[in-house]
Amino acid sequence: MASGDILGTQKIWKLCIKLGVPCVLAQVVNLLYNIVDRIYIGHMPEAGEFALAGLGLCAPILTLIAAFSSFVSGGGAPLAAKALGEGNEERAKRILNNGFVMLCVFSVVLGLTAFFARTPLLKLIGASENTYSYADDYLSVYLIGTLFVQLAVGLNTFLTAQGKSGFAMLGVAIGAVLNIGLDPLFIFVFKMGIKGAAVATVISQAASCIFVVSVLAARRTQLRLSFKYMKPELKVIGGILGLGLAPFVMSATESVIGFVLNGRLKYYGDIAGEGLGDLHVSALAVLQSVMMLITVPVSGFTQGVTPILSFNYGAKNKKRLKQAFFITLIVCWAYCSVCAVLMMSVPHIFGRMFTSESGLLAVTDKYLPVFVAGMLIFGIQRACQTTFVAVTEAKISLFIAILRKIILLVPFAFLFPLSLGVGGVYWAECVADATAALLCGTIFFFRFRKILKRLELLSS
Repeated sequence: MASGDILGTQKIWKLCIKLGVPCVLAQVVNLLYNIVDRIYIGHMPEAGEFALAGLGLCAPILTLIAAFSSFVSGGGAPLAAKALGEGNEERAKRILNNGFVMLCVFSVVLGLTAFFARTPLLKLIGASENTYSYADDYLSVYLIGTLFVQLAVGLNTFLTAQGKSGFAMLGVAIGAVLNIGLDPLFIFVFKMGIKGAAVATVISQAASCIFVVSVLAARRTQLRLSFKYMKPELKVIGGILGLGLAPFVMSATESVIGFVLNGRLKYYGDIAGEGLGDLHVSALAVLQSVMMLITVPVSGFTQGVTPILSFNYGAKNKKRLKQAFFITLIVCWAYCSVCAVLMMSVPHIFGRMFTSESGLLAVTDKYLPVFVAGMLIFGIQRACQTTFVAVTEAKISLFIAILRKIILLVPFAFLFPLSLGVGGVYWAECVADATAALLCGTIFFFRFRKILKRLELLSS
């Protein structure tokens, strides 16, 4: 059955399960890339705490690099799905193949730039004598796989956009399962330490990349890679960049926040006591890993339902668009709030996943409930943000993406510690998340009504 038949006729709730659940599973499996690395590294004998901090210091750089794939995955895939909804398969093919070229260019430029600038970047984030060597060992190896990351992440959503969510899930699963198996082999058996974790990750990402590209190059794939459509077209690239700017900013701001939060924690932690700066940097790595247990599955679900929203918006089907949004809202809000309550209730269990160090556990136990409290209503923002992207409301999507992390969290991270000390950095995350969700929900309430009225006029 063609994607048009599926996305335009099948019951919405069945579609959300069919496309959303595999994407959730894919993202959960993908989450294991980060989680497994941090679990193994955090439990390395003698050096686990500093190695975990080193990995946390790499995260902002790696997040920024990966964010560029969001231009194509977050901008190109919804545009391709919308084109299919309009019956314009030719345009959808041009979007996919121009996106492939963009990802290749991003890989070369970003990989080389980050490799040669890694030392000043790590120092800027807050690397110390205790943590720099671990961060440098991991980053220098990981950057070799930049092309694999860009293609695997950037192209995977095009499988979902044409109804192949099962293949999208499998593409991620292949790499994650490999990573789970290779991590202990390279870290402990081959005694490569944190560098072994990076080697395992690169090999795993290469496997995912090869699978995704192979599926998209297959003759039976509706939207497939073809040299015929790879000639760069400025209009197509401009459209991808325009719509993908909001997802890019949303991902890239995570990198900015990594720079800011690590720097603030290092500064105020050192003021509180010698060595506490590195301890709080390690704690942030744990807390962000725990929060990913909330945000990553939700991101997977929204990735799965985005083609449904985009297709029916392109087909001018107001009823199905509304149904898809309300299902997205309910699922996102319910999952985020339940997870947040659980983490706030038993923080020690989640901290123990990543470390057995008593000092580090004490910090995570104290601040995890604060750090994730904003997630109680974060699902509202995620559902609204996704819908704005799906209906090509690029400007509003961009504003919301900037709102949470740049407009709110960065100033809060500087202001709150003035009166609360190092704890103010953790409170900044909570307050920014909650405030952004409320503002986003309010904007969406008024804007979505106008979008639906516009569809009525176009379809009449």
